[in-house]
Amino acid sequence: MEARWRSSAKPVQAPKTTKTVSFEEVSGKASSSEALPLSLHLTNAVFFSLFFSVVYFLLSRWREKIRTSTPLHLVNLSEIVAIFAFIASFVYLLGFFGIDFVQSLILRQSTDLWNSEDEEENEALLRKEDARKIPCGQALDCSVTSAPIISAQKVVDEKPVKLTTEEDEEIIKAIVAGTTPSYSLESKLGDCKRAASIRREALGRITGKSLSGLPLDGFDYESILGQCCEMPIGYVQIPVGIAGPLLLNGKEYSVPMATTEGCLVASTNRGCKAIHLSGGASSVLLKDGMTRAPVVRFGTAKRAVDLKFYLEDPENFETLAVVFNRSSRFARLQGIKCVIAGKNLYLRFTCSTGDAMGMNMVSKGVQNVLDFLQTDFPDMDVIGISGNLCSDKKPAAVNWIEGRGKSVVCEAIIKGDVVRKVLKTSVESLVELNMLKNLTGSAMAGALGGFNAHASNIVSAVYIATGQDPAQNIESSHCITMMEAVNEGNDLHISVTMPSIEVGTVGGGTQLASQSACLNLLGVKGASQESPGANSRRLATIVAGAVLAGELSLMSALAAGQLVKSHMKYNRSSKDVSKTSS
Repeated sequence: MEARWRSSAKPVQAPKTTKTVSFEEVSGKASSSEALPLSLHLTNAVFFSLFFSVVYFLLSRWREKIRTSTPLHLVNLSEIVAIFAFIASFVYLLGFFGIDFVQSLILRQSTDLWNSEDEEENEALLRKEDARKIPCGQALDCSVTSAPIISAQKVVDEKPVKLTTEEDEEIIKAIVAGTTPSYSLESKLGDCKRAASIRREALGRITGKSLSGLPLDGFDYESILGQCCEMPIGYVQIPVGIAGPLLLNGKEYSVPMATTEGCLVASTNRGCKAIHLSGGASSVLLKDGMTRAPVVRFGTAKRAVDLKFYLEDPENFETLAVVFNRSSRFARLQGIKCVIAGKNLYLRFTCSTGDAMGMNMVSKGVQNVLDFLQTDFPDMDVIGISGNLCSDKKPAAVNWIEGRGKSVVCEAIIKGDVVRKVLKTSVESLVELNMLKNLTGSAMAGALGGFNAHASNIVSAVYIATGQDPAQNIESSHCITMMEAVNEGNDLHISVTMPSIEVGTVGGGTQLASQSACLNLLGVKGASQESPGANSRRLATIVAGAVLAGELSLMSALAAGQLVKSHMKYNRSSKDVSKTSS
């Protein structure tokens, strides 16, 4: 394969400022040590031995002089010879291996362009290539422009190297044949956009399926390298709508919602209007703590109980907190809850994580504590850093009861006139429907944290728009919606209680341009400089406020019998699909 690539790289006439090189000259050069004759290897061994021998000799002599108070500058013949041998061996080793070291810094790619070891390829995938001349910050487009590939010239003044389309074709054929791993393209080419294009074409040939509807251009593939998505072939377009203004805690927010469900944004927007006309909503953060729960095993249940008592002893907590908090500037251990299952022990760590959602942060802290405990409990066998008592991305009673992430309650009093004129229903109808649907109906269904109308709809839409982990919608949508007639039955008190809102404003997908723009719209982009964690906490309250608006509007539509009519109007195309060609 390498031979075919070499033959396809045809030299072209270049101006004086450039020099013509072949493909293998651009992509990789052998280091100086790879072509050494056997005699040089032996010479290296001799000089290595000489260098360390004289160093040991000189250090021993100088140590003896210090003990006997002899001046160090007084040297005998053997010491003079040793000093000259040290200088000679050092100069040799520096001159020989220094060249190889410089080459390793300049030449990022190996001699064999495509068939390096898997370990080296995986490490390379996590490294930003030198093709990026500036760091990629939030909402900054650092994509490498992929111009038409027309020549095989390397410009002397370090301009980007352009390769022929024939070489792209050879790479595609190698991927299809299985001789080139698709995941190595970014690290080998140094151009993430080009890597995605080549991978996409190879996938089309392998599967025989068209990808014409999946866009490729217009996305910064550099920004996701090593952190958001591996082996990209394009991106999915999801429309983003705006609901609001949502008047929450005296401040207005325009809430971005990424969704493909018709009527959702319009319904949430109507709820925001009703809240605004009634004076706004208020929210309170009850708790803020991300969790991770490893599972460990002992030889006997008694030993597991010994560790449980040790961890629950207040005198030991301060020491464990110091060990845990070393993992990050923002990680602060709040508590450890232990659960026994025979000789197995589940440790549910809870900690604050600043403006990050915090899963990686708390995992690092937990690992520090486990390593520390191994000294006093050498018979402890760590089965897994996560034992599902956390519990992440799964419906679980522990999150519903104890909370995970941010626990928020949000409430509003909706005026009776607004209920009738904007929501087109009555306070009595809403209270009755909420009791029979959200409370009794959910209980009959055996719901776990699902005592609401459609909290997950709003949570998912806001999460996708702001770069949160969509899978955490499962526990983040735990919500109980309460409605009650107040002010002598004239007005409606509505509240949502959400114990497990898991959000962050730094890390993960929050730094991508589109998601960063949505966070900026809400005024919570990045880390809070005044109070660490303030931005993520505010985002959690906004999520709860949007859920409150969505619950209010959907319940009103159900009470007024408008649900089907609204969906037929906003969620169905008027296009005659029977006349559309298949």
